[in-house]
Amino acid sequence: MRWEQVYLAGTGVWLGDRADAAKAVADGAYDAEEHAVNQIHSVSSATAGGADDPAAPEMAVRAARTALRRAGRAAERVGTVFHSYLWFQGAELWPSAAYVAQHTVGPSVPAFDLLQQCNAGLAGLELAARQLRARRPGEDEAVLLTTADRFAPPAFDRWRAERGLVYGDGGTALVLSSAPEGAAARLLATATRVDNSLEGLARGTGFRAGPEQEPRPVDLAARAEQYFRAERNLRAATTRTAEVAAESIRAALADAGTTMERIDRVVLNATGQQRMRWQLEHQLGVDEKFSNWEFCRDVGHLGAGDHVAGLNELLETGEVGEGDRVLLVGGGTGYSCTSAVVEITDASGWYA
Repeated sequence: MRWEQVYLAGTGVWLGDRADAAKAVADGAYDAEEHAVNQIHSVSSATAGGADDPAAPEMAVRAARTALRRAGRAAERVGTVFHSYLWFQGAELWPSAAYVAQHTVGPSVPAFDLLQQCNAGLAGLELAARQLRARRPGEDEAVLLTTADRFAPPAFDRWRAERGLVYGDGGTALVLSSAPEGAAARLLATATRVDNSLEGLARGTGFRAGPEQEPRPVDLAARAEQYFRAERNLRAATTRTAEVAAESIRAALADAGTTMERIDRVVLNATGQQRMRWQLEHQLGVDEKFSNWEFCRDVGHLGAGDHVAGLNELLETGEVGEGDRVLLVGGGTGYSCTSAVVEITDASGWYA
């Protein structure tokens, strides 16, 4: 879908201290073969030894305060909050989005939890753009999007939960606005494609009566293997997830009126090097140096926050400038993929 008058007014990220991957291998926490394939140096960890150990929603609040400060006047126009995550937010049966809103934009702003796994950050971006399109004529509005996760033991083992990546802790925030004033980028297009028949990849087979019956720590790799054994469709499921992502990418580029040759940087889910290289080379046809790989191998997979964190890093480090176009490609079990194209308008001084 092509978007008009939708702007990125501010971003913010909170990350923890780094947990060294090589040390995790030496300690027996991380598989040596996985480390050799993934080439991950470290991950952001709220429990890596620092004095500061916030709960996930507090990470989102800290990131949001940065994004709102950078957003300037757009921060005063926030009319909706969307908060996304993968894992436990500090209490069961509790709307964590309400906490994020209360501690950032106040008690009267509607706040909603969005759960679309690792694709939730970009899927939320598309929902927020729809929200802005529905505003009253002549009315400026903004949406605050946040993500946060703290993948803490013993219930979650960041090093072994899934093959091909390692989970990192962190919060991210993005203010999306209908007004161009002070914005560093504009949203050109988004496209979401799904195949709900693949939901079993994350569930395995059958259902559990309650969370106490779920094996601990969480083993997403075992669930996927259980699903493949039952369905006998490893090749077909792998091919289909790639097709869904490719459909999303093609649609976003077409709606943005651009091509891969016109894309300056690419931000993907923060996986290990082998997974990322496959997507870069086979789906996108771009070199690793144009991706967010170096950032990914430092902080790990931030759940739904990879894309905002990756874009924030490009802006903070000055790796993108006016006129550059960035392609962001999501992907989350279920299976869904949202792709987005943004164009940098004026990042000068935005992060002072």
